[in-house]
Amino acid sequence: MREGWIECPIHELGNSQRPVLKAGPFGSSVTKATYQISGYKVYGQQEVVAKDVNAGSYFVSETTFKTHRGCAVEPGDILMTMMGTVGRVFRLPENTPEGIINPRLVRISVDHDRICSKFVEISLEQQWIQRLLERRSQGGTMPGLNLEAIASIKLNIPPIDEQYQIAKILRTWDEAIEKLNGLRTAYESRLLGLRDALMARASRQGRPACFGDFLTESRIPGSNGATARKISVRLYGKGTLEKNSSRSGSANTRYYRRKTGQIIWSKLDFLNGAFALIGPELDGCESTLDLPAFDCDPSVNPAWLIEYLTRPAYYTRQIHLARGQRKARRVAPDDWLASPLRLPDRATQDHIADILSCAREELALLDAEINAVTRQKRGLMQKLLTGVWRVSC
Repeated sequence: MREGWIECPIHELGNSQRPVLKAGPFGSSVTKATYQISGYKVYGQQEVVAKDVNAGSYFVSETTFKTHRGCAVEPGDILMTMMGTVGRVFRLPENTPEGIINPRLVRISVDHDRICSKFVEISLEQQWIQRLLERRSQGGTMPGLNLEAIASIKLNIPPIDEQYQIAKILRTWDEAIEKLNGLRTAYESRLLGLRDALMARASRQGRPACFGDFLTESRIPGSNGATARKISVRLYGKGTLEKNSSRSGSANTRYYRRKTGQIIWSKLDFLNGAFALIGPELDGCESTLDLPAFDCDPSVNPAWLIEYLTRPAYYTRQIHLARGQRKARRVAPDDWLASPLRLPDRATQDHIADILSCAREELALLDAEINAVTRQKRGLMQKLLTGVWRVSC
């Protein structure tokens, strides 16, 4: 332990005026039936995950607030998620509206004369503490924490002046990450607006066609389900592919080999945007017929087509293709292949694909910068919060 530092469990960070740890009221006490459109705010997981006091919009009456005054919040309190996504923390700022926490949160109140609450928030965000909280969470369907699991966690606490200085340094990095994320949001918005404008203009100039005119389903045989080592691909909404290895299945399951440039589609998730383009990194992967893949003929640029297929506007127009009830709604391949579109010429497709590719490269570079700064902050936290690097006050 560094000179002047102490090791202190969380339950000893407070004073005699308020309990250090206070769980939200019983679920039967504050429910959606007690909510109203205005009044005293109810803080929940939305505010903690977003780190924004205005993320949620639930309120209770003055009578309910007074009944649960022991669960009220004050500026500087730290809120932690207790159910489902456990361990997320948020320090309430000075402009925090008056209110109470809901049953899925715990409030951590510290003695501000000797403890900087921002320093505690940063300490609780350390990876080793987050992993510890995950291990201590209990429950089957939905993991949950109890107060005992939090109270015994020990934090390294430097002198109060050093706490504030560490918090100030790390806040500088947080502000840099926030600015980069804001810039990324603006870039992404520009990309989506540009894509919609280019696609709309090209469609007006295109010729009538249907998907079956230029797409052919690929059924190159792969391994069977009993093979111990194989590579398969899973597809998630909005065009995200994930490669899985060492997966085995039933001996009767037939897999088909996929290759670069193919369009892959999840028949089970058509309305959530489940199209993706097979890139070089997934060449040779396999999937079942629940994830069919299609080859494009030379008149179509696959990069243009995946941009066309993953637009929200496309799904809005294609809802009529779905059959069935509620979550069981599916789209038959033949119905989709027969659905119409206006197909621009190949030169126009290539031009649009090139423009959007450049815009996505900008996003990728920005993502890389955000990841680098985040890693740098994490390394800096490790040095500062353990006293390896000391700061001058």
